[in-house]
Amino acid sequence: MSNGNAAKELGTASIGRLLFQYSLPAIIATAASSIYNVVDRIFIGQGVGPYAISGLALTLPLMNIFAAFGAMIGVGASTMVSIYMGQRNDEDAVHTLGNAFILNIILSIITSIFGYIFLDDILMSMGASEMTLPYAREFMEIALIGNLLIHIYLGLNHIMRASGFPQKSMYITLTTVAINITLAPIYIFVFHWGIRGAALATLCGQLVGTIIVLRHFLRHDNPLHFAPGCFKLKGKIVSNILSIGLPNFAMLLCASMVAVIMNRSLGKYGGDFAIGAFGIINSLLNLIAMVVAGFTQGMQPIAGFNFGARNLDRVKQVFKLTLVCGSSVTIFGFVTSELFPRFIASLFTTDAQLIELAAHGLRIALAAFAIVGIQMVTSNFFQSIGRPKIALVLSMTRQLIFLIPALLILPRIGGLGLTGVWLSMPVSDTLAAITTICTLIYFVKVKKIFTNYEYKLK
Repeated sequence: MSNGNAAKELGTASIGRLLFQYSLPAIIATAASSIYNVVDRIFIGQGVGPYAISGLALTLPLMNIFAAFGAMIGVGASTMVSIYMGQRNDEDAVHTLGNAFILNIILSIITSIFGYIFLDDILMSMGASEMTLPYAREFMEIALIGNLLIHIYLGLNHIMRASGFPQKSMYITLTTVAINITLAPIYIFVFHWGIRGAALATLCGQLVGTIIVLRHFLRHDNPLHFAPGCFKLKGKIVSNILSIGLPNFAMLLCASMVAVIMNRSLGKYGGDFAIGAFGIINSLLNLIAMVVAGFTQGMQPIAGFNFGARNLDRVKQVFKLTLVCGSSVTIFGFVTSELFPRFIASLFTTDAQLIELAAHGLRIALAAFAIVGIQMVTSNFFQSIGRPKIALVLSMTRQLIFLIPALLILPRIGGLGLTGVWLSMPVSDTLAAITTICTLIYFVKVKKIFTNYEYKLK
């Protein structure tokens, strides 16, 4: 489909068909990535043991920090590539590609070296114990080797999607997931490599994904490809990449901080198995959130195009439809977790104590999850219509503004302890949803974003 036809369809085609067309590749790619994290935990729990699940959960904040740097480069570069290609500024688009590649190499090397030098200290500060530290260390030692690969793969995959190859980007993601899911049980159950086997399976998938995206950008018949001189860092290009990618970096960094506080609270009030239980719960949360994220990624170009074209009725339609789809997904997650918590927990482990902890935590932690879809869709909607600051604030309310205080306060009230840790999640979900709804009402009733044609982009 040509760019002209695509633009025309965004303004005229059925909103339902457009949302499905743009959301499906994103849902498949994001859900697949989340699924292989779930499968990893299942294999590790069944093949290595409950302490290995706890050790893996401890690596999440550190992995999020690494991902934050990669997301900053990938999102910032892909946005600039889209803008430059729309302006037919091929020279700066190519330089953005090359500069992003070099920045990913530099940052991945720095973070890997830092991670190796201080690995035990970092993991202990995140709540590791004598029982869980060896598992966390074994996993991270392999993950740090693959840090360069994951930076390059994810960064270039973002740019591939932005430069007109969303389906190819999706297929590459599915390939890496398939490799990981295929190799993980072999390495764990056949070769008996333990948690290192899970990490090596992930590394193999990342290696294949990196090779494919590099081959794509080395082909001169692609509209955007590596060219002589594009790897020389330019101040303007680097500045644009970093400034645009900064909100994503901040959000992932906040998520890491929250995960550290969560793990330390769980370790204090529930011990190593409580941390493992949160690893199980978080796997389900991420899977559901990734499906909702796929819908919001599909919404963004439709809402943004029609808002810019002042087709406000279509903006309202796509927002309402995405809100229904996203909320349906989180309602499904809520119902499933409340009705089948023990079954979900038993998929990850055979240890009775860990199953009981995870099932109990799952019911409490997801008690308000049905309304999380409202917060996720609405915050992304504001980003789609040129309000990134509002989107950033709304995105941070759930984890940073409300969850951290709740984690620090609730376990101390009336001796709630571990139950207070689990309760902090539905409390923050509820407060974030109320804040989001109030913000939305203000912009609909006062700013009249769906009816006021004078409401302009900033």
